[in-house]
Amino acid sequence: MRQVQRLIASQSVLEGEGFLVHRPFPVGALSSIDPFLLIDELGPAEMAPGQAKGAPDHPHRGFQTISYVLEGGVVHKDSQGHSSELGPGDVQWMIAGDGVVHSEMPTAELLQKGGRVHSFQIWVNLPKARKRMAPQYQDIRASEVPRVVTDSGLVETRVIAGALLGAQGPTQTVVPTVMAHVILQANGEWRAELPATWNVLAYVIQGPVVAGGQTEASRATLIQFANEGGEIAIRNPFHERTEVLVLAAQPLREPVARMGPFVMNEPRELHEAYEDFISGRMGMIHR
Repeated sequence: MRQVQRLIASQSVLEGEGFLVHRPFPVGALSSIDPFLLIDELGPAEMAPGQAKGAPDHPHRGFQTISYVLEGGVVHKDSQGHSSELGPGDVQWMIAGDGVVHSEMPTAELLQKGGRVHSFQIWVNLPKARKRMAPQYQDIRASEVPRVVTDSGLVETRVIAGALLGAQGPTQTVVPTVMAHVILQANGEWRAELPATWNVLAYVIQGPVVAGGQTEASRATLIQFANEGGEIAIRNPFHERTEVLVLAAQPLREPVARMGPFVMNEPRELHEAYEDFISGRMGMIHR
């Protein structure tokens, strides 16, 4: 069984138009866990009519952005002419690649009526050879995500990306990646094998849980497992249902140069990205 290397408590950070997120990284001394660059959890929170906020037009280059909605809704628009609306259980996996300007805003219904919001934004780096690839999008509906039930019905795994527990997620990834939403009923235990060289993380959406046999982690805590052989084990010895978001990927082990929404390999590439953005070469969103 893989042991827990460390627990990382999320910090509260204001983003976009002023909405609050729980962020285990990048903060302070922890900038990333290769190839993951950012994990943000918005909510869970109840919004009054007109209260929901989003992230207006902003650029990206050099990495992938993943939006996963648990509650509420998000409208995505971008400078490539792509637009989509995500509801509960839906995922957008965007490869920003060479550069794109996009926005993520609350749905009209959420703004008008209010309601609960809960979602994740995750950034995954791209390898040097693919950083300037053409932008691509995958909009994945909740109905397309396979669900695997184990431990006599006590554990459900929604496989969003990668191969896990005999299921294949619908997402095509550039970097070998696994993403899964795991729901554990009382006394349930989740176990899975992942490559020993991969970085494996589990974000506690609803807790507490016990990981690696003996380490207890509370809500909004990120668990980082040691890079060693053996199964990943997460259990719920408590009375209430618990949930975790499992993220695992093969490290790139490449230099990282980072400036806000741009992630490249060298500082000069960041200046190129900024110049391309302000000059309009990344385009604009037409409304």
